[in-house]
Formats: sequence, C-alpha cells, structure tokens
Amino acid sequence: MSGWTHHLIIAPILVPLVAAALLLFFDERRRVVKAMISFTSTLILVAVSLSLLRIESGPNDFDGVYLLGNWAAPFGIVLVLDALSALMLLLTALLSVAALVFSLARWHAVGAHFHTMFQLLLVGLNGAFLTGDLFNLFVFFEVMLAASYGLLLHGSGSLRVKAGMHYIAVNLAAALLFLIGVSLIYGTAGTLNMADLAARIPDIEPDRRMLMEAGAGVLGIAFLIKAGMWPLCFWLPTAYSAASAPVAGIFAIMSKLGIYIILRLTMLLFGEGPSAGFGADVLLYGGIATLIFGTVGVLASQALGRLAGFSVLVSSGTLLMVLGINDGAISSGALLYLVSSTLTISAFFMLIELVERGQDAGAIVLAVTMEAYGDADDDEPEEGDGVTMPGTMAILGICFAACGILLSGLPPLSGFIAKFAMLSAMMGTGAIGVPPTAAVWVLVFLVILSGIAALISMTRAGIRTFWSSLEGTVPRVLVIEIVPVMFLLFLTLALTVQAGPAMQYMDTTIRSLSNPRIYIDAVRNAAPVADYDGVSSANAGSK
Repeated sequence: MSGWTHHLIIAPILVPLVAAALLLFFDERRRVVKAMISFTSTLILVAVSLSLLRIESGPNDFDGVYLLGNWAAPFGIVLVLDALSALMLLLTALLSVAALVFSLARWHAVGAHFHTMFQLLLVGLNGAFLTGDLFNLFVFFEVMLAASYGLLLHGSGSLRVKAGMHYIAVNLAAALLFLIGVSLIYGTAGTLNMADLAARIPDIEPDRRMLMEAGAGVLGIAFLIKAGMWPLCFWLPTAYSAASAPVAGIFAIMSKLGIYIILRLTMLLFGEGPSAGFGADVLLYGGIATLIFGTVGVLASQALGRLAGFSVLVSSGTLLMVLGINDGAISSGALLYLVSSTLTISAFFMLIELVERGQDAGAIVLAVTMEAYGDADDDEPEEGDGVTMPGTMAILGICFAACGILLSGLPPLSGFIAKFAMLSAMMGTGAIGVPPTAAVWVLVFLVILSGIAALISMTRAGIRTFWSSLEGTVPRVLVIEIVPVMFLLFLTLALTVQAGPAMQYMDTTIRSLSNPRIYIDAVRNAAPVADYDGVSSANAGSK
C-alpha cells in the first residue's frame, strides 16, 4: 500500500464526517438534497471499503498503518487496517446502504437530522474498527453512542421514548466503565496504544499486572454490554424492536462491534505471555448463558420484533462462546457466521415492518389467543374456496422464508455453511480434543438447539402471518423498501456461492490475529512520512 492508496485508510472516517458537517448547512425542508448527500457518502464508503478489502486480501505485507499528524506510535494517533478491520468496514458500508435506501421511503422524513445522525453513527463505527489505541476507541465509541441515542428516538412515540431512556442509561453506564477500565490500564502500563500495550504487558510486574487485568476486566464489561452477553443484555431486545426499521437494520452491526473489540483485544493483548487466556472462561460460560437465554426468548416471542431482537442475542452468544474456546479452526467459521447473521438480522428487521404493515396487531393477538384456548372457528371451508396470494405477499413470503432458513442454519444458504464449519471444527479438529469431550457435545447441542428454536419460531410466525385465517390487507410496499431487503439476502446467497474464497479469507484473518507480533511490529516500526526537504514533520517540529 503506497502513494494515494495509503490515504484510503482514513477515508471511512473522513467521508461520513464531512457529509455530516455538510448536512447541517441544509434546512430540513430540503430533504431531497440531504438524502442525496447522505446516499452519495454511503456509496463512496462501499467503494472505499471494497478497495481496502481487495488490498488486504492481496499478496502484500502488512503495511496498513496510518499516522495521523505524522507522529510515530505510541505518541501519535494511529489508524490500523488489517484483514479483520477491512471486513468489518465493508460489512458496515453494505448495511448502511441498505438501511439508508430503506429509510428514503418515509423514515428519514419523520424527524429532524436523521441523515446527520446516520453519518455520525458511521463515523463512530468505522473509527472504532480502525483505531489503534484505546483512548481514541473511547472517543469513537462515544460518537457512535451519541448518534445512536438520537436514531433510536427517531420517529418519537411512547414506546421508543421508554426504550430509548433505558438504552441511554445502560450505555452511559457502559461508557463510565469504559473510562474506568482505560484509566486503570494506563496507570499500570503507561500507554494506551494497542501495539505498545501488547509489547509491555509481558514485562509488567505481577502485582501491577493484577491491577492491569482488573482494568481489562472492567473494560471488557463495557463491551460485553454492547455485545449483549447475559445478564447484561436485557435492554437489547426491547431497544432494537422499538427502533424504526432502518435504524434497527444498521444497529445489527453495533452488537458485533462489541464482539470485534473483544476479539481484537483478546488476541492482541492476551494471546500469549503470563496473561494468556485472560477472561476466556467468562466468555465461554457467558456465551453459553447468552445462547440459552436467546434461544428461550426466540421460542417465547410472539411479536416479530422481539423475535429479531432475541436472534441478535443468539448470534452474540454463539460468537462469545467461540471466543471463549479460542480455537483457530472454529473462529474461522465464526467469522463467516458473524457476517451471515448480521446481514440476515438486518434484512429481517426491515422485512418485519413490511410484513406487519398490512396486519392488525389486535387481530394477531386475538388469533393466537383463540388458537391457544380452542375458540377458533371450526367451520370447514366449502369445497373450492381459496385465496390467490398477491404478488407483494409472495415476494415478502419468499424473503421471510429465506430469513428463516438463514437464522435456523438450514442448507443450502450461508447460515448452514457457517454453522457446519464451526460444528465440524468442534467435533473433528482444533485444540479442544479429538474425540470430542462431553463439554464439546454440549456446545454442539446448544448450537443445533438454537437453530431448531429459530426454525420453530419462524415457521409459527410465517404461518400466522401468511396463512392466517383472519383476513388482512395486502401491505403497500414500495420498490425502494423491498430492494434493500432483497439486496442483503442476495449478499448471503453470494456468500454461499463464494463460500470457498470466503472461508479462505477468514482463515487468513484468524492466522494473522493469532500472531500478534505482526501487528505490533507494523505499528511500532511505522515511520513518519518525510516532507519535501527529506525531514519528517514530526522531526521538523522538534528542531
């Protein structure tokens, strides 16, 4: 990576930041102009993310280090691009395009500054994926949270306000824990640069290492709240189901931000040395508890929004459990599962609004109650009676079925491939034992059980929605609304067709994460760029 391509590393932060600032100059009545600016920004993000992913997947050495201010680490602000961050940037950009296009039908006009908050959310997400030090991770984390507060409340309504207040309170507590953890780590290690911190941790005295690990534990709680680990997850299903459809669609990546940071810090800071394996048992058993809680919630959910919210917990629980196992072969499948489940859940959140648009919520509850107590109409339909399914309902039904297949992990789509890769690694390869132990069989059983629960719940919801005996109106669905859903589902299909190259990329990513020395050396050896007289600006400033 050289020349102008090196500056692409900062583009995922700079592009939405400039767009957000530019949007503030336009009045809310000029929604078309604001929508075009926001849409152009997200398209640029997709192009930049694709370029960065292509660069990282090519036959090049690790050189994705960008020195802001041209000051060398650990004194200057550092952005670091590797295979994992490039993958998360592309996933965020694709979700943002789909959610933004969906919002243009009506949601962007039901409140003020939607596009500005949307772009600032992207600034926070992309910055968190790229930053190379914990302090700036806190800064980007706060930018993301501040934007998410406004987006969750977008559209008003008592339900959103109530869920929003809980969401704000929980995340403010998480931000406080973040700050406490960062302070403890800095007080013991004397640095917040991730690469420098990873190099210093093995040399910390045993008594001070305990304080450093305490700070890391407090920091981990903040990210586990965002990831939705039980018992820190009670806010998540309510908040996500209360948000508007496009907001919930982009929020699907936010829980994965917590997973990303835990994976990054665990492999980099605690992959080797005297603190190796720190927190692994918490992640393993916490992931199991989250998976069980999410599975029960999926089975118990009657409303589609709650079902989608608990599906987020099932995804988070599975990934946290894999992080606790800390096996490379399983982690490769988990990365594929992360991408597939995020695309699916985002599409499902947006599909729910379209499906429920033509239904009466009271009629749905009544239908469930009548069926449960045996009060349904037992009259047999006359021979020859039937209903022709409109084209809109047919398309929605196909998309709903695809979401059900992906969430439950049935073949042949990417959800099955990802789960098969994880389960086969658990039972046949890796460092967890061959033949599988009783504990491994428990993990395999829980993953399969969560898929069965999703299949039961989605089948029940599909029958109630599309085959209900109570007549409902055919929803009025715009092309601009159904296309984003189909786009995300098409990406899961593309992921299925290209499963071989995708798994190869995931394997390469996990191998690079398993060797933290590559990351450490790249950051610590990154030299400032020389100016026209051959002297770097950092050195020139010291003369």
